[in-house]
Formats: sequence, C-alpha cells, structure tokens
Amino acid sequence: MIEDVVATYSDLFKIDQNLDLLVKNIELLNFLNPLNIEQEKKLFFTSKYRKNPTFKYRKIKFNPYKMQRLFFDQKLERIEDRQIRKLYQDIIYEYSGLIQCIETIGSGKNFYYNSLKVFGTPKERDVENARFILHFEDEPVPDSMIKKYSVDEAENYFNEFSERYDFDFNIKKSTHISASAMVLNASETLVLKRNYKFSENELNVLANHEIGVHMVTTFNGKSQPLKVFSNGFVNNTETQEGLAVFSEYMSGSLTLKRMKELAYRVIAADSLIKGYDFKGTFDLLYSQYKLDREAAWQITLRVHRGGGFTKDYLYLTGLKKVYDYYHSEQDMNLLLTGKVTLENKDSILRLQELGLANRSKHVTDSFAQNLNTNKKLDFILTNLK
Repeated sequence: MIEDVVATYSDLFKIDQNLDLLVKNIELLNFLNPLNIEQEKKLFFTSKYRKNPTFKYRKIKFNPYKMQRLFFDQKLERIEDRQIRKLYQDIIYEYSGLIQCIETIGSGKNFYYNSLKVFGTPKERDVENARFILHFEDEPVPDSMIKKYSVDEAENYFNEFSERYDFDFNIKKSTHISASAMVLNASETLVLKRNYKFSENELNVLANHEIGVHMVTTFNGKSQPLKVFSNGFVNNTETQEGLAVFSEYMSGSLTLKRMKELAYRVIAADSLIKGYDFKGTFDLLYSQYKLDREAAWQITLRVHRGGGFTKDYLYLTGLKKVYDYYHSEQDMNLLLTGKVTLENKDSILRLQELGLANRSKHVTDSFAQNLNTNKKLDFILTNLK
C-alpha cells in the first residue's frame, strides 16, 4: 500500500514535496523563448544578415538567490538510502543550475557559461557524427513534406492523434516560441507556433515526438508517488529528446532531412564555443552549408537565444543512445516512467523495488512496432560513434 510506503519514507516524501513546490517556478523554456522573434527576424533579413537581433525576454517573478537557498536548505541527510540520497543531491545541483540559467537569460556570456554547466557542449566526436550525416545526398522531397496545413488544422490533427492515449492536455498557440511546437510539462500544454504552416510528415513527426513521448512522460511522471519523476532527473534532456526522435523513427516519419536538421543543430551549437555570434552562425549555415534562410534562421535562433543555448546537440546523442538501448532489447518502459535518464536506470529500478516508483502507466504506441523502411537511416544510426 502506498500509505505504508509514504509512512516508511516520510522524510524522503517531505523533501520531494518541498522540491516540487519550488521547481514549478523554474521551467526554463517559459523564460528562454524571446518575445519579439518575428520583429527581429524581419529586421535581421532587412539588414542583409549583418545586424545581430536584440531579443527581449520575460521578466522572472522570483528571487533567484532566495530560490537557490530554499533548494539547498533540504535535509538530505535524513534520506537513509545512499543511492536515493545521491540522486536527490544531484537533482538539487541541477535545479540550481537551471535557476542560474534563468537569472542570466539575455546577458550574453554569463548565460552561455551557465548553459554549458547544465547541458554541456558538443564533443569532437559529436561534430564528426554530424558531418558524417551531412555527407549523404539529399533525398527527393515527397508530397507529404510540402507545407500546407494551418495551425488550426494542426490542432485538429493533434487532438485526433491524442485519442489513442488515456490523458487530456491543453493546446495553445503562440508567436513567442522558437520551435513549431513544444510541450510545457508543468501546465500539461502543447504549444503550437501561430501562423506556421505544417507538412503532413511534420504533423506525424510532431505528434509522435511531442505527444507520443513528451506528453507520455509528463503524465507518467505525474502518476508516480515521487514528484521528481515529473520534475526531472539530472541531464534528462538527452534521454527525453532521444526517446522523442526515436519515436519518429519507429513511426516511420523520421527522414534523412530531419536527421540533417539534427546534425546542423550540432554544428550550430559547436559554433558557440568557437566564438560565433548570431550572424556568424547564420552565415555558417546559410553561406557555407547552403541551408535556406528560414531554416538557417530557425536553427541559429535556437542556439543563440538567451545568450548561447547548447541543448540542441543532445537530440542526436540521445537518439544514438536510445537506438542502441532498444536494439540491445532492454526495457523501454523504464525510460518512459517520467522525465528520467538512461544513466539512472539502476536508481529507477531501485525505487521500483522499494515501492517508491511504478511502471509506466502510458506507453509510446510507436514503440510497439518498427515502421521505419529507410535502410539509410539504420546505416547512419548504426555507424554513429
């Protein structure tokens, strides 16, 4: 009975509850997406790509110093299990890093250095993997990749897709996001980019990525006895995005073009550590790699928002790790239990053994059958380092 477990681990549940109340204020993407994307995009294009954008961001509504003090005020020594205590200690350090990121958004190098601490930066191996993918010739563009669906049609598509899952979520539209769609974990919301045109393939990609994984792990996390499954383990971005892109692969919607997009993100993230400013990264993608200006803008925006955001390189590293994990016939259910990481699977199993965690209530339906027919993708994924 869960009541007995709560009574046995009362100190753990108290700490977990305290962290849950605090972490609701620090969803990074809520603060990181600029408020004036479209205006600055027009100015950047008008300047012939010579003037760096000046982005504006939401004001934070909490005191970062006081917030960090509250996180570190938790009595972790009361958690007797050493493995679980270490898990929570690492998580508090991670949350502290996210607060520092939020506090320094828009401050240039300060934000970039804080981003490095939380998300890391591409290694030379990652850049080599990206270049390996980019060596493949482009494939013909099928009709399914022609952009023609409005955001309202996309909303209808996602609502229909979601009927295969036993949970309800909100959908809202915004011009203040850098991606075409994103999930806000705390508010259980799928945000769609207003005035964006979607292709049929893109709708399938986003449905499997955002709903099939990000929403699945959101609701699985919230069904767990411990809130940490919902709020996130350390470095969960790599596993979560790896799972999400792997869902695209399993559903048959992952394309070489999409793989190249992930590779360009690695190249762009790597340009930060080389000292490129916004216009420098844009020029690298637009002039050297010959991306069209819309794609070059989008990828450059994602990595330069806030002052230098390195997260995007983790999509490719995460995909490779999850692909190998799946093909080693390990338990995919374990990775869907919440916002967890592949590296912490032993801790998840430990929590399950103690009755402190459950198996996943919702399971990504694309994982049931591999619908990928593109052998080139398998060749690439198998040979990534």
